[in-house]
Amino acid sequence: MDIVEAINTSEVVRKEINTEEFIDGVSQKLLQLEQANCPVVHSFGPNLYIRQVTMPVGTLAVGHYQKTTHLNVMLKGKVQVLNSDGTTSILEAPQSFIAPPGRKCGIVLEEMVWLNIYSTSEKDIPTLETMFLDFSPIWNEFIQDKNKLLLVDKTNEDRDDYNLALGEFGYTEEQVLKEVHYPHDQMDFPFGSYKVLVSTSKIAGRGLFATSNIEPLETIAPARIANKRTPAGRYTNHSKNPNAFFLLKSNGDLDLVAKKPITGQYGGLVGEEITIDYRQALSLRSN
Repeated sequence: MDIVEAINTSEVVRKEINTEEFIDGVSQKLLQLEQANCPVVHSFGPNLYIRQVTMPVGTLAVGHYQKTTHLNVMLKGKVQVLNSDGTTSILEAPQSFIAPPGRKCGIVLEEMVWLNIYSTSEKDIPTLETMFLDFSPIWNEFIQDKNKLLLVDKTNEDRDDYNLALGEFGYTEEQVLKEVHYPHDQMDFPFGSYKVLVSTSKIAGRGLFATSNIEPLETIAPARIANKRTPAGRYTNHSKNPNAFFLLKSNGDLDLVAKKPITGQYGGLVGEEITIDYRQALSLRSN
């Protein structure tokens, strides 16, 4: 029985289906399918984090377990959700409500924009996920398998070109790594909305990834502010064929700007890694 059949089945069966085992089973099946394009935007304000997700019509979604009671705002759309007693309900925008800890499962009937709103001063997305979400063993195993694939993916071309770029500017990798890891010129993103997060990279350690589609020449994030590096300046990796570049502003700050279309998040998977040519970054270093 798939989730569509389950949600529309009889009352007798409904009372038996909304178990953790059932939802885990649905999740396992969904992870074997092509994931829906579900762009996510992360917004930060004073003691405030807002996670905005957009889901297209027809999306069958199972959320991660929310650890805390928090505010939910449905800005747009309609969704049929599975209730804790096995019945179903239709939620339609606009509306807001306080949700207790738990996990949501439902079918998007009309394109939906949903906000999870948390009270926190934290800005690092992986840390925020650890604070507010519990991930099922099925999801953790899925991500571990994905990360293993990243480690064996083709990286030689970018790595070789990275070494060439350093040689052209007379730098050793040890010198660059020392500067990259220097903690005293780093800062969080300023308050605002961002379509990126830091995650495991197939190129080098950790990288910057899109969580929502980014258009050519769109400003992705500030990379350097008053001689301090944001995560965009700290974690954007090198590529021989980059999809972004640094734009030098008149005050000496740097913005990370898209060079071409960059694909965002699908399902719970981060999108395309955002990369630059370090030759350009090194040429701007003294500015």
